[in-house]
Amino acid sequence: MANKALATRQKMQFRVEPSQKPRNPVATAAGKRAAGAHVKSVSGQRQQEKRLLAKLLLKVDVKD
Repeated sequence: MANKALATRQKMQFRVEPSQKPRNPVATAAGKRAAGAHVKSVSGQRQQEKRLLAKLLLKVDVKD
């Protein structure tokens, strides 16, 4: 057994660094489109104003 030293020597290993977590393709696409803040639709704004008006009218009725 002339090559006994070779058998006990630590084997050479190649280390592969873990790659970074993949990026979200939807988020990058939105960034490229320069996406901004969302705006409520006209009907949504109208419904919200209607609800606020109803709240105000209820407060006025309760105070009377």
